[in-house]
Amino acid sequence: MSLFSKQNKEAFINPLNLDNPIMVQVLGICSALAVTSQLKPAIVMGLAVTIITAFSNVIISLIRKTIPLRIRIIVQLVVVAALVTIVSQILKAFAYDVSVQLSVYVGLIITNCILMGRLEAFAMMNKPWPSFLDGLGNGLGYAMILVIVGAVRELLGRGSLLGFQLIPQSVYDAGYMNNGMMTMPAMALILLGCVIWVHRAYIYKEK
Repeated sequence: MSLFSKQNKEAFINPLNLDNPIMVQVLGICSALAVTSQLKPAIVMGLAVTIITAFSNVIISLIRKTIPLRIRIIVQLVVVAALVTIVSQILKAFAYDVSVQLSVYVGLIITNCILMGRLEAFAMMNKPWPSFLDGLGNGLGYAMILVIVGAVRELLGRGSLLGFQLIPQSVYDAGYMNNGMMTMPAMALILLGCVIWVHRAYIYKEK
């Protein structure tokens, strides 16, 4: 089978749109709500989930025929936990401030239902390369939503993106004020709901 066959392309592309883990399946929204107050932690969390999902898929796919069915969930959790630990240590070493912002949510990637769902539904039944593409696509689909919500919340709530002030001081002098509600966790849920609504309206219109 070609590396970029139709099935492999679909495994990567579908999670970005038609089968997005957040917008369609509504999975992994707890961390999506918690880490999107600013764009930087949203990007880092998205990348962490993408890397862990892709490589855990590959590892489980490689050993799938040797895993006893009775303990497959335990094996999957061990693989994910090992990768999460590595990513967590890397963040603490090279991006400590972001690691502090993300707090316990990096460790909670272990229980992320997107990861466990892809391991059980795809990696256990497919070869490593398609599994890698599936994990990469689902991770990027998840990261995309985090980036959108994080960007909107930081821009409207703080007037900045990645720490750089985007709204000129003259606008504030004219009476503009940052929307403090955007920094509250409840707004993450409302924005996420709006994103899901727009996406589903677009999909239904296309159909």
